[in-house]
Amino acid sequence: MAALKPRPPFQVLIMTESARLGREGLETGYALKRLIVAGVRVFYSFNDKELTLDSAMDKAVLAFQALTDELERERAQQRAYDKARALARAGYVAGGKCFGYDNVRVTGAHGERGPVQYRINEEQAAVVRRIFELKAIGYGQHAIAKMLNAEGAAAPRSQQGRPRAWVSSSVHAVLFRERYRGEPTWNKTKKRERFGQHRASDRPKDQWLLVSAPHQRIVSEELWQAAHAKLATARSSMNLYRGRGSVSKYLLPVLARCAWCNGGMYVRLRTRSWGRIPFYACTSHFTRGESVCRNFHLAPMDQVDDKVLECIGQILTLDFEDEVVASVRAEFEAEADAAADPRTPLEAELASIDAQLERLTDAIAMGGQVRTLVRRLTTLEGRRTVLLDALDTTPASRPSPVVDWRRFERDARRVLAERRQALTQPRNIEDTRQILRELLAAPLRFTPILEEGRRGYRFNSALSLAGISAVTSRSEVWRPRAESNCRPSA
Repeated sequence: MAALKPRPPFQVLIMTESARLGREGLETGYALKRLIVAGVRVFYSFNDKELTLDSAMDKAVLAFQALTDELERERAQQRAYDKARALARAGYVAGGKCFGYDNVRVTGAHGERGPVQYRINEEQAAVVRRIFELKAIGYGQHAIAKMLNAEGAAAPRSQQGRPRAWVSSSVHAVLFRERYRGEPTWNKTKKRERFGQHRASDRPKDQWLLVSAPHQRIVSEELWQAAHAKLATARSSMNLYRGRGSVSKYLLPVLARCAWCNGGMYVRLRTRSWGRIPFYACTSHFTRGESVCRNFHLAPMDQVDDKVLECIGQILTLDFEDEVVASVRAEFEAEADAAADPRTPLEAELASIDAQLERLTDAIAMGGQVRTLVRRLTTLEGRRTVLLDALDTTPASRPSPVVDWRRFERDARRVLAERRQALTQPRNIEDTRQILRELLAAPLRFTPILEEGRRGYRFNSALSLAGISAVTSRSEVWRPRAESNCRPSA
């Protein structure tokens, strides 16, 4: 669908039925319309017919077929839901893996494949019990994660390329997973919304399915209650979910990563005689422990922010503006050449054949070698028929739009100047973060360096303006030589 403009790279789409393209009526109908408008011919193989939308009746038939496909999707969804509920009620796996267990296929008496059940993984189960034991004696979730990583304990699978190690959120998930006490709960969330798109959401509590599975118990009831008593005490003294949904008051979190472990960079406050000073630090080192990442370096937040904005502002110069304008114009002209009318060479060849046919007809009338001339005439007539069929099936490309390049250049330079001014004279952190999100083609990579007794960071990233042009930005930020009680210099 993304390749339909400016000219689709294919001319025919063959599928058994419209349900193979989609089972959501509104989206499927619109997708088929876009394909046909772009000049793609759509065929159904189950009845050897072509889909056309030339009349209201064709559109009504398509709408009815889309309704039938959507009803089938809902029935299939209900069948899958009923099957998963029956498996969960019987204590079998109803989808996914769970840390602490192995998924083992049950084999029937005659070797037939049966459902999948959870079997306790003793190595992982020992880690789960240790988490509850540490929590029961008062350790916090950050401290538990660091201890497990230092011990090299088995950890759940990581997400988005992060290091495979324990972190406070995964410890929290273990402490609240009731399967470990032998009472799993199924159907607490759903993966899709009413239009069939992937979007996780919580289900009402009256739809939950509580199952008793004592054979899956890993943590004793006494240990579970002891750990949750400590959690209740901590919850009463502080809000575990404070700050969610608020706008970040810092510039680079989420936009910066540690080059050593690919973990994020967060703001860590250090107390000095004149107040609390913010530093950027590696999240993995300070929340997961030294065994996951050895990057303990701290970078003064104010200096890093100023240096990043300064480097990017230096790139957005007048020369860069010239490069952007030239790149856009070159790309537009290349697309215009690629979108040239495909009928032009066919029409030129057809005109040439018509001229040859006219000359051959005159030669036959003048009494030339009739047999040779007729053979040549037959060959040209066959080629002419092929060209006419090709012209009937080849859509003409739409004319390229006329661009006022002077106006475009003026607008582009104005936008780039506004971006440069917003970076060199930032007023609002959130607005500046939004500009950085648009400019950065990849996260900023911070690499700790040590030279001549100084500690610092080297950061680099790729800048891109809507995929038009990209350059590489690289710089360094150094910490002061001595960390005394004096205020760090710029």
